[in-house]
Amino acid sequence: MAKADLIVTKQPVEWSYDEEADVLYLSFGEPTPAVGVDIGDGIVVRYDEQRRQVVGLTIIGLRARLETPEQAG
Repeated sequence: MAKADLIVTKQPVEWSYDEEADVLYLSFGEPTPAVGVDIGDGIVVRYDEQRRQVVGLTIIGLRARLETPEQAG
């Protein structure tokens, strides 16, 4: 199997947050079409097969990940 560059970029990270769905979208550089690979625990890696690079991440359920134990109750 050939090696793939995972998160090697000098481009800025762009992000958007969907408050209603509680989903954070991260794009490494300009957002591009990619294959979504569910790696579990509510995280989807966006992978550009042609360039063989990870081009983004989708993080589902962000609020719960950022809560402190006191906030969680």
